[in-house]
Amino acid sequence: MANLGKRTKAAREAFAGKDLISVEDAVSLIKANANAKFDETLEIAMNLGVDPRHADQMVRGVVALPNGTGKTVRVAVFARGAKADEAKEAGADIVGAEDLMETIQGGTIEFDRCIATPDMMPLVGRLGKVLGPRNLMPNPKVGTVTMDVKAAVEAAKGGEVQFKVEKAGVIHGGIGKVSFTEEQLAQNVRAFVDAVSKAKPTGAKGTYLKKVSLSSTMGPGVSLDLTSATGN
Repeated sequence: MANLGKRTKAAREAFAGKDLISVEDAVSLIKANANAKFDETLEIAMNLGVDPRHADQMVRGVVALPNGTGKTVRVAVFARGAKADEAKEAGADIVGAEDLMETIQGGTIEFDRCIATPDMMPLVGRLGKVLGPRNLMPNPKVGTVTMDVKAAVEAAKGGEVQFKVEKAGVIHGGIGKVSFTEEQLAQNVRAFVDAVSKAKPTGAKGTYLKKVSLSSTMGPGVSLDLTSATGN
Protein backbone atom coordinates (compact mmCIF):
# COMPACT_ATOMS: atom_id res chain seq x y z
CA MET A 1 0.00 0.00 0.00
CA ALA A 2 1.30 3.45 -0.86
CA ASN A 3 2.21 5.71 2.03
CA LEU A 4 -0.37 8.39 2.76
CA GLY A 5 0.66 12.01 2.41
CA LYS A 6 0.77 14.16 5.55
CA ARG A 7 -2.35 16.09 4.55
CA THR A 8 -4.36 12.94 3.79
CA LYS A 9 -3.21 11.24 6.99
CA ALA A 10 -4.08 14.27 9.11
CA ALA A 11 -7.54 14.52 7.53
CA ARG A 12 -8.27 10.85 8.14
CA GLU A 13 -7.21 11.18 11.76
CA ALA A 14 -9.47 14.21 12.18
CA PHE A 15 -12.45 12.28 10.79
CA ALA A 16 -11.76 9.05 12.72
CA GLY A 17 -14.61 7.97 14.95
CA LYS A 18 -16.90 10.75 13.76
CA ASP A 19 -20.05 9.44 12.16
CA LEU A 20 -23.74 10.27 12.05
CA ILE A 21 -23.08 13.85 13.12
CA SER A 22 -25.14 16.99 12.60
CA VAL A 23 -25.00 18.99 9.37
CA GLU A 24 -23.30 21.87 11.17
CA ASP A 25 -20.64 19.65 12.77
CA ALA A 26 -19.97 17.91 9.46
CA VAL A 27 -19.59 21.19 7.57
CA SER A 28 -17.29 22.58 10.26
CA LEU A 29 -15.13 19.43 10.18
CA ILE A 30 -14.89 19.43 6.39
CA LYS A 31 -14.03 23.15 6.18
CA ALA A 32 -11.32 22.76 8.81
CA ASN A 33 -9.64 19.94 6.88
CA ALA A 34 -10.05 21.13 3.27
CA ASN A 35 -6.44 22.13 2.65
CA ALA A 36 -6.07 21.69 -1.10
CA LYS A 37 -4.51 24.50 -3.11
CA PHE A 38 -7.88 25.31 -4.72
CA ASP A 39 -11.35 26.12 -3.43
CA GLU A 40 -12.76 22.63 -2.99
CA THR A 41 -16.39 21.77 -3.61
CA LEU A 42 -18.64 20.44 -0.86
CA GLU A 43 -20.01 17.21 -2.29
CA ILE A 44 -23.04 15.27 -1.13
CA ALA A 45 -23.83 11.58 -1.69
CA MET A 46 -27.26 10.17 -0.89
CA ASN A 47 -27.97 6.43 -0.76
CA LEU A 48 -31.62 5.79 -1.60
CA GLY A 49 -33.80 2.72 -1.23
CA VAL A 50 -34.73 2.58 -4.91
CA ASP A 51 -33.89 0.50 -7.97
CA PRO A 52 -33.74 2.96 -10.89
CA ARG A 53 -33.97 0.08 -13.38
CA HIS A 54 -37.71 0.31 -12.70
CA ALA A 55 -39.39 3.37 -14.19
CA ASP A 56 -41.54 3.95 -11.09
CA GLN A 57 -38.40 4.12 -8.92
CA MET A 58 -36.49 6.71 -10.95
CA VAL A 59 -35.50 9.81 -8.97
CA ARG A 60 -34.64 13.02 -10.75
CA GLY A 61 -35.28 16.69 -10.25
CA VAL A 62 -33.79 20.11 -9.78
CA VAL A 63 -33.12 22.33 -6.80
CA ALA A 64 -32.30 26.02 -6.54
CA LEU A 65 -29.67 26.16 -3.80
CA PRO A 66 -30.24 29.18 -1.55
CA ASN A 67 -26.58 30.20 -1.76
CA GLY A 68 -25.71 28.90 -5.22
CA THR A 69 -22.89 26.50 -6.07
CA GLY A 70 -20.00 28.94 -6.36
CA LYS A 71 -19.34 27.44 -9.77
CA THR A 72 -19.44 29.20 -13.12
CA VAL A 73 -22.01 27.30 -15.18
CA ARG A 74 -21.67 27.36 -18.95
CA VAL A 75 -25.08 27.21 -20.62
CA ALA A 76 -25.92 26.14 -24.17
CA VAL A 77 -29.34 26.86 -25.67
CA PHE A 78 -30.98 25.33 -28.72
CA ALA A 79 -33.27 28.04 -30.09
CA ARG A 80 -34.04 30.10 -33.16
CA GLY A 81 -35.15 33.65 -33.88
CA ALA A 82 -36.52 35.69 -30.98
CA LYS A 83 -35.90 32.89 -28.48
CA ALA A 84 -32.26 32.71 -29.54
CA ASP A 85 -31.97 36.45 -28.94
CA GLU A 86 -33.67 36.02 -25.56
CA ALA A 87 -31.16 33.36 -24.60
CA LYS A 88 -28.20 35.55 -25.52
CA GLU A 89 -29.60 38.49 -23.57
CA ALA A 90 -30.11 36.25 -20.53
CA GLY A 91 -26.43 35.31 -20.55
CA ALA A 92 -26.30 31.98 -22.39
CA ASP A 93 -22.75 31.09 -23.41
CA ILE A 94 -23.65 29.21 -26.60
CA VAL A 95 -26.80 29.59 -28.71
CA GLY A 96 -27.55 27.75 -31.92
CA ALA A 97 -29.54 25.16 -33.85
CA GLU A 98 -28.15 22.91 -36.59
CA ASP A 99 -24.73 24.52 -36.16
CA LEU A 100 -24.69 23.69 -32.45
CA MET A 101 -25.83 20.14 -33.17
CA GLU A 102 -22.95 19.65 -35.63
CA THR A 103 -20.46 21.05 -33.12
CA ILE A 104 -21.62 18.55 -30.48
CA GLN A 105 -21.62 15.68 -32.97
CA GLY A 106 -18.02 16.63 -33.74
CA GLY A 107 -17.09 15.97 -30.13
CA THR A 108 -16.97 19.52 -28.79
CA ILE A 109 -19.06 19.97 -25.64
CA GLU A 110 -18.13 23.21 -23.94
CA PHE A 111 -21.11 23.61 -21.59
CA ASP A 112 -22.46 22.31 -18.29
CA ARG A 113 -26.20 22.75 -18.91
CA CYS A 114 -28.24 22.39 -22.09
CA ILE A 115 -31.59 24.10 -22.62
CA ALA A 116 -33.92 23.85 -25.61
CA THR A 117 -37.23 25.27 -26.76
CA PRO A 118 -39.82 22.53 -27.44
CA ASP A 119 -39.69 23.01 -31.23
CA MET A 120 -35.97 22.19 -31.18
CA MET A 121 -36.35 18.77 -29.55
CA PRO A 122 -36.56 16.78 -32.82
CA LEU A 123 -33.12 18.21 -33.59
CA VAL A 124 -31.76 17.77 -30.07
CA GLY A 125 -33.13 14.21 -29.96
CA ARG A 126 -30.46 13.16 -32.45
CA LEU A 127 -27.88 13.92 -29.77
CA GLY A 128 -29.35 11.57 -27.17
CA LYS A 129 -26.42 9.13 -27.25
CA VAL A 130 -23.98 12.00 -26.72
CA LEU A 131 -25.81 14.19 -24.21
CA GLY A 132 -27.71 11.46 -22.33
CA PRO A 133 -24.74 9.71 -20.68
CA ARG A 134 -23.43 13.12 -19.59
CA ASN A 135 -26.77 14.04 -18.01
CA LEU A 136 -26.98 17.02 -20.38
CA MET A 137 -30.09 16.05 -22.36
CA PRO A 138 -32.79 18.76 -22.06
CA ASN A 139 -35.82 17.48 -20.15
CA PRO A 140 -39.13 19.20 -19.39
CA LYS A 141 -39.21 17.55 -15.94
CA VAL A 142 -36.26 19.65 -14.81
CA GLY A 143 -37.21 22.79 -16.72
CA THR A 144 -34.65 22.59 -19.49
CA VAL A 145 -37.20 22.14 -22.28
CA THR A 146 -39.13 25.37 -22.10
CA MET A 147 -40.32 28.47 -23.93
CA ASP A 148 -39.24 30.58 -20.96
CA VAL A 149 -35.63 30.57 -22.05
CA LYS A 150 -34.74 33.63 -20.01
CA ALA A 151 -35.83 32.06 -16.71
CA ALA A 152 -34.12 28.76 -17.50
CA VAL A 153 -30.80 30.40 -18.33
CA GLU A 154 -30.92 32.62 -15.25
CA ALA A 155 -31.76 29.65 -13.02
CA ALA A 156 -28.86 27.62 -14.41
CA LYS A 157 -26.48 30.54 -13.92
CA GLY A 158 -27.83 31.27 -10.45
CA GLY A 159 -26.98 27.98 -8.78
CA GLU A 160 -29.72 25.57 -9.80
CA VAL A 161 -28.56 21.95 -9.50
CA GLN A 162 -30.02 18.95 -11.31
CA PHE A 163 -29.94 15.52 -9.74
CA LYS A 164 -30.55 12.03 -11.06
CA VAL A 165 -30.19 8.69 -9.29
CA GLU A 166 -27.47 6.37 -10.57
CA LYS A 167 -27.76 2.60 -11.12
CA ALA A 168 -26.68 1.78 -7.56
CA GLY A 169 -29.38 4.00 -6.08
CA VAL A 170 -26.99 6.86 -5.28
CA ILE A 171 -27.33 10.58 -6.01
CA HIS A 172 -24.23 12.78 -6.10
CA GLY A 173 -24.05 16.56 -6.26
CA GLY A 174 -21.75 19.53 -5.75
CA ILE A 175 -23.53 21.96 -3.43
CA GLY A 176 -21.16 24.82 -2.72
CA LYS A 177 -17.54 25.76 -2.13
CA VAL A 178 -15.71 25.23 1.14
CA SER A 179 -14.99 28.96 1.15
CA PHE A 180 -18.71 29.53 1.80
CA THR A 181 -19.70 30.19 5.41
CA GLU A 182 -20.79 27.23 7.52
CA GLU A 183 -24.33 28.62 7.58
CA GLN A 184 -24.47 28.93 3.78
CA LEU A 185 -23.26 25.36 3.31
CA ALA A 186 -25.68 23.98 5.91
CA GLN A 187 -28.56 25.74 4.16
CA ASN A 188 -27.50 24.27 0.82
CA VAL A 189 -27.23 20.77 2.30
CA ARG A 190 -30.73 20.87 3.73
CA ALA A 191 -32.19 22.36 0.53
CA PHE A 192 -30.66 19.54 -1.54
CA VAL A 193 -31.78 16.80 0.87
CA ASP A 194 -35.28 18.29 0.99
CA ALA A 195 -35.54 18.35 -2.81
CA VAL A 196 -34.46 14.71 -3.12
CA SER A 197 -36.84 13.71 -0.32
CA LYS A 198 -39.75 15.40 -2.10
CA ALA A 199 -38.82 13.61 -5.33
CA LYS A 200 -39.56 10.21 -3.75
CA PRO A 201 -41.04 8.04 -6.53
CA THR A 202 -44.30 6.14 -6.26
CA GLY A 203 -42.55 2.79 -6.56
CA ALA A 204 -40.15 3.30 -3.64
CA LYS A 205 -40.71 0.71 -0.92
CA GLY A 206 -39.32 0.55 2.61
CA THR A 207 -36.72 3.09 3.74
CA TYR A 208 -36.25 5.75 1.05
CA LEU A 209 -33.47 7.86 2.55
CA LYS A 210 -30.81 5.42 3.77
CA LYS A 211 -27.63 7.46 4.16
CA VAL A 212 -26.35 10.97 3.48
CA SER A 213 -22.63 11.74 3.38
CA LEU A 214 -20.60 14.90 2.85
CA SER A 215 -17.02 15.41 1.74
CA SER A 216 -14.80 17.99 0.11
CA THR A 217 -13.34 17.33 -3.32
CA MET A 218 -10.07 15.98 -1.94
CA GLY A 219 -11.13 14.99 1.55
CA PRO A 220 -12.65 11.98 3.34
CA GLY A 221 -16.38 11.68 3.82
CA VAL A 222 -18.57 11.78 6.90
CA SER A 223 -22.14 10.51 7.24
CA LEU A 224 -24.88 12.73 8.61
CA ASP A 225 -27.46 12.24 11.30
CA LEU A 226 -30.55 11.99 9.07
CA THR A 227 -32.69 13.86 11.59
CA SER A 228 -30.33 16.84 11.33
CA ALA A 229 -30.22 16.65 7.54
CA THR A 230 -33.99 16.47 7.05
CA GLY A 231 -35.10 18.67 9.92
CA ASN A 232 -37.52 15.95 11.08
